Amino acid sequence: MLNRRHFLSLSSAAALAGATAFPTLARAGRERLRLGLIGTGMRGQVLLKELLRRDDVEVVALCDIEPIMLGRALAMVDKHKKARPQTYGVSDAGGDPFAYRKLLEQKGLDGVIIATPWELHASMAIDAMNAKVPVGCEVVAGVTLQDHWDVLRTQQRSGTPYMLLENVCYRRDVMAVLQMVRAGLFGELVHLQGGYQHDLRAVKFNNGDPAKPYGSGVEFGAKGWSEARWRTQHSLTRNGELYPSHGIGPCAMAVNIHRGNRFTHINSFASKARGLQDYVGRKMGAKEHPNAKLGFKLGDVVTTTLACENGETILLQHDTSLPRPYSLGFRVQGTDGIWMDVNHSIHIEGRSKPHQWEDFQAYQDRYDHPLWKKYAAAAEGAGHGGMDFFVVHAFVEALKANAPMPIDIYDAVAWSAITPLSEQSIAEGFKTLAFPDFTEGLWKTRKPIFALDDRY
Repeated sequence: MLNRRHFLSLSSAAALAGATAFPTLARAGRERLRLGLIGTGMRGQVLLKELLRRDDVEVVALCDIEPIMLGRALAMVDKHKKARPQTYGVSDAGGDPFAYRKLLEQKGLDGVIIATPWELHASMAIDAMNAKVPVGCEVVAGVTLQDHWDVLRTQQRSGTPYMLLENVCYRRDVMAVLQMVRAGLFGELVHLQGGYQHDLRAVKFNNGDPAKPYGSGVEFGAKGWSEARWRTQHSLTRNGELYPSHGIGPCAMAVNIHRGNRFTHINSFASKARGLQDYVGRKMGAKEHPNAKLGFKLGDVVTTTLACENGETILLQHDTSLPRPYSLGFRVQGTDGIWMDVNHSIHIEGRSKPHQWEDFQAYQDRYDHPLWKKYAAAAEGAGHGGMDFFVVHAFVEALKANAPMPIDIYDAVAWSAITPLSEQSIAEGFKTLAFPDFTEGLWKTRKPIFALDDRY
C-alpha cells in the first residue's frame, strides 16, 4: 500500500490463487508484455493476481513504500512460481515516495499499472506517459479539474497509451445490456441511472492493524491502515460524487459518450452528513473518541444529474456512509423498455406482459457478450465476479496489439471529472454547470464501440 502520508509532497503535475495460464489472442504486435505495478496494497494485489495468472505477461517491477504490502506481493509472485521482479520504494532508509520514477526508468518496460491512493494517480500517470510507459490506471484519473486537463494534455502530447481500469464496464449483465442497446431492444434511450451504493463504514475505519483492515476500530489517517489511511480523509474534507466511474462508465458506453454524444451539463445535491459520525459514536460505542466529534463533510447520499447532447439524462448516486446492501443501481430506459439491476428485471413492450417485470436471466443468456462466452472459465475466481480478469485482459490485449484502448483518455477524464464538477455544483448552491468538452469537438466524428470490443 502506498502510504498517503508519504506522498502529500507529490506535485499534481508530475488473495492468492493457483498459477493458471490464460489463453492469448493471435494478433499482430507483441506476444508478451513486461509490466510494472505501482501500489501493492489490497487493490494492487487483486490486479497482480490477474497479471500473474497470464502466460503473456511478465511482472518485472513492483513499487510500494509499505514493506508489509510489498512483501505480500512478492509472496504472491513466489506462489505462482514466477521470477521475482525488481522492487522499488522500500529500503533501509525507509520508504521513498518518488521511487516509482526509478521504476519508470527500468529498461524494457512495456507498461505500468497504477493502483495507489486517488490523489497520486494524476501525477504518476503524467510521469509515466512522459517516460513513454503506457498506463493502466485504477479509477479516479485525478482529484482537481486541472488534474484532468493535465493528464489529457500529457497523453495528447506524448501519444502514450492510457486506459482507465473501470471493471464494471465488463460486468456480465452490463455487457449483455449493452448488446441489447446496440440491437435496439430498448428503442431510443431516454434515461439511465447508476451509482456507487456501498456501505464502506467498515472500510473507512479500523484499528491500524494490517491483519484487520475492515471494521476493527474507529481510526483513520495516520492511525489507520489500508483504505482507512487515505480514503476516509476525502469524506472528511470533500462533498461531492467522489467515485463516479462505476456508475457512469456503463451508462456512458450505452449512450455513446465521446462517440457521437457528450455530456453538456451537470448538477449535484448532497444530503446531510450523519452516517460516519453515528457509526463511530453509536454503532462502534466510541462516543468519547475524537473521531466521533469530527464534522464529516461528505453528504451521506449525493445525487448527480448529467444532461447529454442527444437529449438523454443520467442520474448517479453516491451512498457509502449508511447501512445498506451493495448495489450500483443501474437503470436503462428507452421508448421500448427498461432494465433495472436492483430487482434483476426487464420489461420490453410487446414482449413482456403489460405492466409486469420479467426476470432478466433469460435475456442475459441470449445476449451474453462474446467475451464472456469465450473467457468465462478463465475469469472464474477473478476479483469482483470475474470483472477484474476482463479489465486487465482488455488492457493487456490492446497494448499487445498496439490498438486503441477501449476505455480511453477521453473516457477517463470525463468520467472522473464528474467529481470536482459535482463538488463545485454543491458548493455553489447546487448550481447547474456546463460540462467541459474534453474532446474539443472530436465527439462528433468518433465512432461508437460495439459493446466495448468483441476482441478484448
